[in-house]
Amino acid sequence: MSNDFKFAINSISFDENYQPSDSTRITTNFANLARGESRQENLRNALTMTNNRFNALADWDNPKGDRYSVELEIISVDMDIDKEGKGQSFPTIEILKTNIVDHKTKKRFEGITGNNFSSYVRDYDFSVLLLEHNKGKDTFSIPENFGDLHGKLFKCFVDSDAYQQNFNKSPVICLSVSDNKTYHQTENKHPILGVEYLPNESSLTEQYFKKMGLKVRYFMPPHSVAPLAFYFFGDLLNDYSNLELISTISTMETFQKIYRPEIYNANAVAGKIYKPNLKNADHSLTQIVYDREERSQLAIKQGKLAEENFIKPYQAILEQWSASYAS
Repeated sequence: MSNDFKFAINSISFDENYQPSDSTRITTNFANLARGESRQENLRNALTMTNNRFNALADWDNPKGDRYSVELEIISVDMDIDKEGKGQSFPTIEILKTNIVDHKTKKRFEGITGNNFSSYVRDYDFSVLLLEHNKGKDTFSIPENFGDLHGKLFKCFVDSDAYQQNFNKSPVICLSVSDNKTYHQTENKHPILGVEYLPNESSLTEQYFKKMGLKVRYFMPPHSVAPLAFYFFGDLLNDYSNLELISTISTMETFQKIYRPEIYNANAVAGKIYKPNLKNADHSLTQIVYDREERSQLAIKQGKLAEENFIKPYQAILEQWSASYAS
């Protein structure tokens, strides 16, 4: 479409030497690990956990459990806001791309793009707009058109030439389950994704991602202790190879074990009826330092940054574009 925004894609390796850039949201999973005195040890440990998990799932023709390793790239997406070409851009989205190295065949190939998902506009929606809308109210409600702009921006990015030229397949985002919902195990089982669960109700996150064009399914992979939420376009079970799916599971389960150990590093496996509990004391901690309280405070700070530098200054342009955008 002629009235669509242009996107610039930048990539940086996520390895033990990774340093977050100035435009990276510091609440982002990978950036949060790369701060403080233990930064290099954190990164090394997280990558080791990812590789070990990958090999445990990809156990065929892999007797020593060391055939594969995962290389991660942080994909930063800048959107050109000013259509007059004055070079005004804003860091819109940040995702992770997995690459798989097969040490037996000496080949390196693309895994899945997406995985982790961070966005300043989402911070604004949830940590500024939603909070202000409900301030002083007795009953919780959602603002009109909540998530519409963000959803259209994401779809515009996935449909863009920049995305199509850089990535072979549609993105898959992998998130934690919600501690507000109950999940019921089904009879459906996939060899890699594992046992499927169904939630008792829809969540605000599901509705928000639906506006981004994404569907969701919940699976608990083999030897996991809780299901993961997989957000995707198309057909999750048939559009991706086993190794591609393993690259997402091993990467995102590692992050969740660090950030939500009460759920993903619990000592008991989720049953047929499962309610996640962030106050579950029966869990193990990883060897990785992390401050959850700081992270929630930073989300508000970053939401306000988006409001001041993107939402307010470009409100007229964004509203006009959103009204005319057709998926």
